[in-house]
Amino acid sequence: MSIVRIPQLALVALIGLSGAGKSSFARKHFLATEVISSDTCRGFVSDDENDQSATADAFDVLYFIAAKRLAAGRLTVIDATNVRVEDRKRLLALAAEYHVLCTAIVFDLPERVCQERNVARPDRNFGPHVIRSQLQNLHRSMRGLAREGFRSVTTFDSVEAVDAAIVERERLWNERRDDHGPFDLIGNVHGCRDELVALLTRLGYSVGGTRETPDVIAPDRRRAIFLGDLVDRGPDSPGVLRLVMHMVSNGTALCVPGNHDVKLMRKLRGKDVRVSHGLAETLQQLERETDSFRKDIGDFIYSLVSYYVLDDGRLVVAHAGLKQSLQGRSSGAVRDFALYGETTGETDEYGLPERFDWAREYRGPAMVVYGHTPVDEPKWVNRTLCLDTGCVFGGKLTALRYPERELVSVDAQRMHYEPMRPLHEAPAKTATRDGSVLDIGDVLGKRIIEPRLGRSITIREENAHAALEVMSRFAVDPRWIIYLPPTMSPPESAPNGPLLERPEEAFDYYRKEGVTRLVCEEKHMGSRAIVILCRSEEVAARRFGVTGQGIAVIYTRTGRRFFSGDDTEKILLRRFDQAMEDAGLWRELNTDWIAFDAELLPWSAKAEELLRKQYAPTGTAALAALSAGGEWLSQAASRGLDVDAMAARTSSRMTAASKYVDEYRKYCWSVASADDLRLAPFHVLAHEHAVTLTQPHGWHLGIIDRLCHAAPGLFRATQRRHVDLNDAQTESEARAWWTSITSATSEGMVVKPEEGFVEGRRGFAQPAIKCRGGEYLRLIYGPTYTEPDNLERLRQRGVGTKRVLALREFALGFEALSRFVEREPLYRVHECVFGVLAMESEPVDPRL
Repeated sequence: MSIVRIPQLALVALIGLSGAGKSSFARKHFLATEVISSDTCRGFVSDDENDQSATADAFDVLYFIAAKRLAAGRLTVIDATNVRVEDRKRLLALAAEYHVLCTAIVFDLPERVCQERNVARPDRNFGPHVIRSQLQNLHRSMRGLAREGFRSVTTFDSVEAVDAAIVERERLWNERRDDHGPFDLIGNVHGCRDELVALLTRLGYSVGGTRETPDVIAPDRRRAIFLGDLVDRGPDSPGVLRLVMHMVSNGTALCVPGNHDVKLMRKLRGKDVRVSHGLAETLQQLERETDSFRKDIGDFIYSLVSYYVLDDGRLVVAHAGLKQSLQGRSSGAVRDFALYGETTGETDEYGLPERFDWAREYRGPAMVVYGHTPVDEPKWVNRTLCLDTGCVFGGKLTALRYPERELVSVDAQRMHYEPMRPLHEAPAKTATRDGSVLDIGDVLGKRIIEPRLGRSITIREENAHAALEVMSRFAVDPRWIIYLPPTMSPPESAPNGPLLERPEEAFDYYRKEGVTRLVCEEKHMGSRAIVILCRSEEVAARRFGVTGQGIAVIYTRTGRRFFSGDDTEKILLRRFDQAMEDAGLWRELNTDWIAFDAELLPWSAKAEELLRKQYAPTGTAALAALSAGGEWLSQAASRGLDVDAMAARTSSRMTAASKYVDEYRKYCWSVASADDLRLAPFHVLAHEHAVTLTQPHGWHLGIIDRLCHAAPGLFRATQRRHVDLNDAQTESEARAWWTSITSATSEGMVVKPEEGFVEGRRGFAQPAIKCRGGEYLRLIYGPTYTEPDNLERLRQRGVGTKRVLALREFALGFEALSRFVEREPLYRVHECVFGVLAMESEPVDPRL
């Protein structure tokens, strides 16, 4: 029995004569989808698997399918004779292009066996000379398979060996997806042992023993991950190596090699390397060490894997970083990138390599943490972070706690080595597009978003196009747009009576979900407004990437700027900032920016065109037509015609039209300046340290009450009632209050779980249900919607799709805010923002 070990991701070439059993072996040991057969491809293009005239086209198909599979990271098995060197070159080139290992399984069976099998197969109509030719080609080149580039070669020389074979799949050495940490990732040490001990101690590691025989104990199952460049330039490279080698051997650390480490290994193994960039100091320090220790160093560095994929693919660590296309791959090019990054071949004014700025272009889902190029301070760029903060140059030694994303540093004791380029100067890099600018490729096409709340959400391609159409017309700088509000569902229709919506159905929904404590908030009839407020222009530039546009913005639920062309927005936001200061909220929340969800009043301030083109013409036309109809019916009655029924109906409709006009006029008042505007905030969305969207509503209302007290001329207070579904009296009082406010100047109320976003009996419960007043619904369904026939038809409306949409949009909004607070790149935030806009294109009744 022989065991054939192949990597989980590889290109496997089956090599052997026709009739050697390659296809049978492939069916036995691989999935049908993993195997690409040249015969099958020949059949695809000619309907005849033995049509040799179709061979060229067949192999074009084979290589195309193989390329697609390898690009997707799928094991690919090539079932063809592959006996000639030229046949295998293209396979090896494919493997190199997609950075996967290439494995050969050779079927060197006796010619007699293959001849007999082909004679027994009526579909094989070629003569014995074909088999002899294949055998000659096989034997001529099979000894050179390793030199051609095959990483491993397994050869079967008998039918019994083929039948007894077992195929085992091995993960690549850098694949540690099942390793979830927690980790402490440590940047370039460069021989700074004292600083390393200080950093480990600050991280909670117990560092004991002596310099020669260190003893390190990790805290609470944590492990360190060293990002390479342990040696050179610093005062004690041997001491650093002893410490790290000990930690790796006892399981308290992982380590990837740096370019300096590899250079040292090559020197210790007798290779001719240029002694520069601190290597001379390391070699001098090692002269005092034993030959055995120097050999151990070489073996240790040689054993290191160039990069790791960890925590289900969420974390990638490499000395110089790793592009998305190289993650989970294995090739010389991958190792070179992990060690050196990507350079142009040119040097900058300091004689250092000019590098491609791969991090600016990075769009992968994994977090990539690396070192290699010293920076003054670590900064997140598109989910990548460089931790080399130049300790050996007098900077700091820095670690990242994962998954906490907390940075921990210790200052260098002194400048151990003069840097060629000052740390505060950014390394020279080739020009790339600005990573803060939204790219169309980031949002187009079908997308699947995995929010932290609820299930995965699919954005359809056609909806993404619709969202782009909306976004492309925005006047507000999209860098401000970190959130768009979700839609909200109404309750089930009332089964009887004069109303379509009532509090009872909203309460019943939450009762069925097992949510008993609710808050009912007045629903202001205004225009939805998102307010982003920073303390200074420096904060706006640092956190939002916005310069020269002031310190704040107010935008609509589709991202458009509310005000332009005058100072209204500046006045409102200046007053908002002062209210935050007077209420002590800036200090209490310990933040320099904050985001609110609010209503801007009056409705007419931003809905003037809607009023002028839709509501007012409808009301005017209805009143005019019904008034004229009433006069005609009065004249008909005076002539003795029986028009009582028609007159009653006309009179009823006249009343309904009058109520319609009165209803929209309730939400309108004259606006001459900012003094006539009011803001009614109802959610504190987020600030520097937290996403507050899911805080209990009592917390939000407490913040808002303090703002209203600080600036009553700016803010409109939100009335509320608390309901305990186990207390019938609180339900009754809430229903009565709803009737009262909807008879006055309120649109209705919003019913919410008191604790915020909660899980019910059937998954997450609705975060809010709007319950609109009977008269307000005339604006939605028309003046005469309350007529019995109309009302009965409207009762059949379904709210299920609307509720699913509301949950998904809420989850996307929360995810967008979370990504922004966690300092993820703009494209990751906008993935969710665009998702909300895209879902607005779903076919849902807009009146719900």
